[in-house]
Amino acid sequence: MAAPRDPDHSFESLVEIIKILRKECPWDRKQTHESLKDLMIEEIYEAIDAIDQQDYQELKKELGDLLLHVIFHSVMGDENKEFDINDVIWGIQEKLIRRHPHVFDTTEVSGTEEVLKNWEAIKMKEHKRKSVLEGVPRQLPALLRAQRMQEKAAGVGFDWPTWQEAWEKLDEEIGEFKDEAEIENPTAEDLRKRNEEFGDLMFALVNVGRKIGISVEDQLRKTNDKFQNRFQHIEQHFSKKNQALNDVTLDQMEEIWQDAKKLER
Repeated sequence: MAAPRDPDHSFESLVEIIKILRKECPWDRKQTHESLKDLMIEEIYEAIDAIDQQDYQELKKELGDLLLHVIFHSVMGDENKEFDINDVIWGIQEKLIRRHPHVFDTTEVSGTEEVLKNWEAIKMKEHKRKSVLEGVPRQLPALLRAQRMQEKAAGVGFDWPTWQEAWEKLDEEIGEFKDEAEIENPTAEDLRKRNEEFGDLMFALVNVGRKIGISVEDQLRKTNDKFQNRFQHIEQHFSKKNQALNDVTLDQMEEIWQDAKKLER
């Protein structure tokens, strides 16, 4: 295929461009699967941010960056005689067909829950896994990993029937953490137990959120953004008055914080 000089809508042209870059660009030529890992993670989060902002023109660009990584890894795989882009495409098609027997075969399902249970059962057989949790990457952010493990366990029946029962467990964990946090002059063992109880508290809180349909990682990310916007409003307010935050009181900052909340409405 001739080297493209102008962009078009051809998937093959994109693959060819990346092959050319691997030969002619010093930076592209020295990359490996390992060297691109962090960049790929960054692109995923940029795509997530575009979705959060509902900026679909930006999402279009970020999806292009993700597609670049898929093809880049595939081109390197082809160079190393490991796999190529056609293997990647065939593999995902085969998996989708195999894991949707209710669409592409004769299996009948009653709804979404049964689809998910069948999906997990098929995955267990495919990978010969001894645990349903083996498919949850340890590298996931901790909140997301907690929710995914809980979802996996729930898929085989290990779950509270209602969110209210999950809340009772959360109440219990709050009490246990509070007991540890109130210890005066804590020993190293006390601190270890306090930290452990805090982790249990966070895990229980994730469980409550999951039970009522909240994506805890997504929601905390949005809350972080909200805090940043409100705090920066405080900074801007006092900066206009040539006042440093260290020179104003907490009550003064709280007043501007409340103003920021009103602006959001």
